[in-house]
Amino acid sequence: MIVEKYGVNQLRRMFLEFFESKGHLIMKSFSLVPHNDNSLLLINSGMAPLKPYFTGQEIPPRKRVTTCQKCIRTGDIENVGKTARHGTFFEMLGNFSFGDYFKHEAIAWSWEFLTKVVGLDADRLYPSVYLEDDEAFEIWNKEIGIPADRIFKFGKEDNFWEHGAGPCGPCSEIYYDRGEKYGCGRPGCTVGCECDRYMEVWNNVFTQFNNDGHNNYTPLDYKNIDTGMGLERLAVVVQDVDSIFAVDTIKALLDKVAELAGISYMENEEKDVSLRLITDHVRSCTFMISDGIMPSNEGRGYVLRRLLRRASRHGRLLGIEGKFLARLSETVIELSKDGYPELDEKKEMIFKVLTEEEDKFDKTIDQGLSILAELESRLREEGKTVLEGEDAFRLYDTYGFPLDLTREILEEKGFSVDEDGFIKAMEVQREMARSSRKKSNYMGREDIYQGLDAELTTEFTGYETLCDTGRITALTTSDEIVQALTDGQAGTVITDRTPFYATMGGQKADTGILCTGDAEFIVEDVIKLQGGKVGHVGHVSKGMLQVGSQVSMKVDGENRTETCKNHSATHLLQKALRMVLGSHVEQAGSFVAADRLRFDFTHFSAMTPEEIEKVEEIVNEEILASIPVQTDIMSIEDAKKAGAMALFGEKYGDTVRVVSMGDFSKELCGGTHVANTASITTFKIISEAGIAAGVRRIEALTGKGVFRYYKDLEAELHAAAKAAKAEPSGLIKKIEALQEEIKTLHSENEKLKSKLANEAVGDVMNQVTEINGVKVLAVQVKDVDMNGLRGLGDQLKEKIGEGVVVIISENAGKVSLMATATEEAQKKGAHAGNLIKAIASCVGGGGGGRPGMAQAGGKNPAGIEEALKKTLEVVAEQVK
Repeated sequence: MIVEKYGVNQLRRMFLEFFESKGHLIMKSFSLVPHNDNSLLLINSGMAPLKPYFTGQEIPPRKRVTTCQKCIRTGDIENVGKTARHGTFFEMLGNFSFGDYFKHEAIAWSWEFLTKVVGLDADRLYPSVYLEDDEAFEIWNKEIGIPADRIFKFGKEDNFWEHGAGPCGPCSEIYYDRGEKYGCGRPGCTVGCECDRYMEVWNNVFTQFNNDGHNNYTPLDYKNIDTGMGLERLAVVVQDVDSIFAVDTIKALLDKVAELAGISYMENEEKDVSLRLITDHVRSCTFMISDGIMPSNEGRGYVLRRLLRRASRHGRLLGIEGKFLARLSETVIELSKDGYPELDEKKEMIFKVLTEEEDKFDKTIDQGLSILAELESRLREEGKTVLEGEDAFRLYDTYGFPLDLTREILEEKGFSVDEDGFIKAMEVQREMARSSRKKSNYMGREDIYQGLDAELTTEFTGYETLCDTGRITALTTSDEIVQALTDGQAGTVITDRTPFYATMGGQKADTGILCTGDAEFIVEDVIKLQGGKVGHVGHVSKGMLQVGSQVSMKVDGENRTETCKNHSATHLLQKALRMVLGSHVEQAGSFVAADRLRFDFTHFSAMTPEEIEKVEEIVNEEILASIPVQTDIMSIEDAKKAGAMALFGEKYGDTVRVVSMGDFSKELCGGTHVANTASITTFKIISEAGIAAGVRRIEALTGKGVFRYYKDLEAELHAAAKAAKAEPSGLIKKIEALQEEIKTLHSENEKLKSKLANEAVGDVMNQVTEINGVKVLAVQVKDVDMNGLRGLGDQLKEKIGEGVVVIISENAGKVSLMATATEEAQKKGAHAGNLIKAIASCVGGGGGGRPGMAQAGGKNPAGIEEALKKTLEVVAEQVK
């Protein structure tokens, strides 16, 4: 008999404390967002976040661990509300062993907890085992004392856990007999029946084998235990209620929904569906948002938006007026904060996200419902039952109706949707968007940032420090302003102050990291936004960031240092160019990053090697002079009086920043620089080229970049010397000797080819034919290339005096054709180009040329005989 009907929060504490007493480390629930696991959209089981410990990728904090893991499963989302069984959010109790204890302890403790701690009637508990797992059967029978006829043996489908190749093993489940009132009444109703009488409350998975993918099982060296027990299911049994919607915490929330709607549960089945759906979905949404999942049109954000909008619509069906999701979420937090204190900590954000999303939906749903009603009427009038995909997409694109919501509403009226047509319409729209999208260095559409509060600004502190702390004032994804970003999400973080330099004035942005609590955000780019805001673009590598949080900011010091070297070098370069080329030189653009610099300038001819060398020399002299780099803030007028150079056409405010390098260089500049020119170390120009009329471009390196450049050159030099079988110091002489040798060999080769060609053609003068007073020689030779054919053609032409010569050769499966015609033959109508064109088709090729000489190639040697015959026919036509 059950001693006490423990509540959900009590049962959670009892489970965790029980296993803590057995040497288990209590770990708080992991986020619903999978960390470094692309196989899951959302955490859907207690063991899912622990996979790295089971696979050995990570070392667990202890070999024995226990958790109560929040989970989301959306596979049965269409049935949520329609039945009292289905839900999207649940809590999974679990105890885990990573190579420590195994079956004896796991089975004994599960029995002890259920019977001794919770107080379930032992006579109503029934274990099941895998039919080949005699060990587990013996433990239940002989150690626990369960009669053999109460231990059920099932096959792989029910009692063996595996997913393809990898660790796997049998499992042992524990069922509770809830009594005849929950049964189906059929004779033989027992464990395994589909009715609600025998409810599974516990599942011990014994991971003891490795499956090679071909159902060959070998024992694991280290065996693991993975236990799963649904907290809500346990509460159903303990509290002896019909379903999860009747357990204490969930019922309290359902009663709140009913109160807002002014109705009672279990009075109207249609309204009960809405009550259950809203209850479940609000729980899911509250927990998802607390873990940083924000509504969006893809991935887990779309799951959240879908749940929010389904709940919102069913609230309307119940007649709930105004926005209500945040009020219900407050109840969720109050009921669940005992196990999840972070809900209370993040409640303001949760309420804000729910309210904003509900508000967005409210603005479109009335119009969308009206349009959908018109479409329904049209379907009835036309006698159709399927809504066209384009209409469904218009509802989605214009009125914010997700496809599943349209489908759900239509199914209630007996209609369906052409989902393939919907997908096609979406693809067309995406393609149009891609082709028309403006290029921007913003991470996504520019209008996302237009929606930020105009009052927000960011103070730049990066001139003085590379580390700072600030407050997150706004967050965005690629297409929405959000309240939080979570593990794996890409987005933009706006703060009230930052040491990160945003891409400006040709200087590439800083990179680095933002940290808040246990969350980290990798900064990949930094952008200047309207109104003096700075956006840190990147992705969350772990944890969650939310608006309002304090954040520590750290710039990548090495990246900034190398970038500063290149930026300061551009100032020295500009002055050196003016000294060498003339005062007409003006900056026309620049780019400075950690690995290189680029400087565009006005000049009207290519620089000579001597000019490039002189510019390099001047810049390096100023680097060696160790000139302090000074920065002054002054009025634009004072800056001009001081002789500071400004960019042509650039707009400056009343106050400007002037960067001076002694008397050598003085420029208006907002970028970051070295403290002394000596820090640049060295400077090397690697290219100079024209990029537009009157504009030249120099690419150059400094510091480490120069050393890498020479290291690469040295490696190439040694590789070349090795290939030439010489020492680097003697490589030039070796190359000269090789060139001379190649020249000699080439000459000898040509002579040899000419000799071979002559031998190949033999004495062919007896094959000369005269056609209308023109001598024609058409012959085939073997293995002669085109160069050889041309030389041979000249020789044969001399031999026949005046006339036409055609030579065809097969070489390595390919055909070469050459024709030549003397001046006299041409006067009589012969045309080598037209002749080649006419006969090349016989060998599957084409070609042409001048009247006196032409050539062609082909790939069908079998047509050579035909080409030779056709030669005589074509010449006969030409010299009529």
